[in-house]
Amino acid sequence: MTPVLETKHVFTITARIGEVVSAGDTGHGVRRIIPITGGEVRGERVNGTVCPFGADFQIIRPSELIELEAKYAFETDDGAIVYVENKGIRFGPIDLLQKLKRGEPVDPGLIYFRTVPKFETGYEKYRWLMEHLFVASAARHADRVVIDVFQVL
Repeated sequence: MTPVLETKHVFTITARIGEVVSAGDTGHGVRRIIPITGGEVRGERVNGTVCPFGADFQIIRPSELIELEAKYAFETDDGAIVYVENKGIRFGPIDLLQKLKRGEPVDPGLIYFRTVPKFETGYEKYRWLMEHLFVASAARHADRVVIDVFQVL
């Protein structure tokens, strides 16, 4: 019998973001780069601070489907550095996505924003982050992205 997939919430990453930079339409879509300027990580087993570097590299397809690839790091409260690569998609009604682009508030429940974070660290206490798969549900706000990270059990 195949095991049933279950998930467990392990922590929330709140990543503060800077002003959007655009490289324009590259032929594959509009390339946007959004700096990650800091933030926090809060959970039962992991707590820390998002490092003030890294970015989310996005391609906005003509259908307004947004492909995301964020690369950044966080430092745990006990000094471990964890590198993060987080790939995913964001999609929803075009009028709501346009509001998000303008920095206007949108109910996160109306936007599909899911990611697959991958973690790397050399700190033994947090090696479990490299030994499991994770999925996340995220919400974009004007100045931050809130990412609820779930471990696939």
